[in-house]
Amino acid sequence: MWQTPSDYTWLNVHWFSWRTWQSFDWENPGFLYALLAVPLLFLLRWLLHLRFRKKLDVALFEGKAKWHWTSTLRYVPDLVFGLFLMLVLVALARPQKTDETIEQFAEGIDIVLVMDVSGSMELTDFKPNRLEAAKKVALQFVNGRVQDRIGVVVFAGQAFSLVPLTTDYSLVRESIEGIELNMIPEDGTAIGSALAVALNRLRESTAKSKVCILISDGENTAGSLDPELAAQLAHAFQVKLYTVGIGKDGTVQLPADSTGQVVTVQTGLEEKTLRQLASLAEGQFYRAQDANTLISIFKKINALEKTEVKETRYRDTKDYYQVYLRWAILLFLFWLLLKNTFFTNALED
Repeated sequence: MWQTPSDYTWLNVHWFSWRTWQSFDWENPGFLYALLAVPLLFLLRWLLHLRFRKKLDVALFEGKAKWHWTSTLRYVPDLVFGLFLMLVLVALARPQKTDETIEQFAEGIDIVLVMDVSGSMELTDFKPNRLEAAKKVALQFVNGRVQDRIGVVVFAGQAFSLVPLTTDYSLVRESIEGIELNMIPEDGTAIGSALAVALNRLRESTAKSKVCILISDGENTAGSLDPELAAQLAHAFQVKLYTVGIGKDGTVQLPADSTGQVVTVQTGLEEKTLRQLASLAEGQFYRAQDANTLISIFKKINALEKTEVKETRYRDTKDYYQVYLRWAILLFLFWLLLKNTFFTNALED
């Protein structure tokens, strides 16, 4: 919708300030370049006039004519006419101001990150260790979400809800950064219990999509709930389960102890169980053997569970060419007036 300034505000001289012009959006900016041609036209006119003007021989008394400042007044009409042309060009460039309001709507996804904090996450096949690598990627994943509710569950021998489903991403990031090894005293890998805690958060959700992302490096060794039963419950509650197995098979070093001695352990991943859990809950299993693979896995999950964001834009456009057109008309009338006064050289004009 176009709006114009009031009948009086156009008289304000601030319309000619450089700051005001910088604030405009110009619909036809090409006319602004033509402003440079106006003084060139007058220069060309003066040169042609100087070359072809008619001369009349007049006999004068002997002596020297003195210059007087009033002789410059004859240039006033040309100056006024030049300003008139320039203001017309500014009006043709069509200065505008646009206020744009953007409303975003998204039917978000509910996501629960289930993170293993057991002792084996201390292994250093991921730098600096498995847990820190998982935390870093989880933070990147949170930063890429829009309008989604995210919750966090941590587990070892027991499982606890660290963050409920929320859109307060600052709280989620702060909580993920605060996850530490051995924050749960009872060691072990209670995958079934961890999934149960996550499902308890998701089962009453009304989101269009409910997702659980399990990050673990071992087989189920603790807890009272069978992981396969938990995966079947996830399917019943229409929760999609992505399982991410983190770690390499083989010999891995533990960080040096207090005596400086480095300990090596034999490690392996129960891939079959994690793959079966994902299949039961209509999700996918991913195997991460290094930090780069882990990053690419979360990018894939991010693409699969992308929230569609709809934008509605409202544009309120105000035109200001009338301001400069009114000034141009005013100067044109002033020029016509000057043409009938002593400012005009009757012999040449």
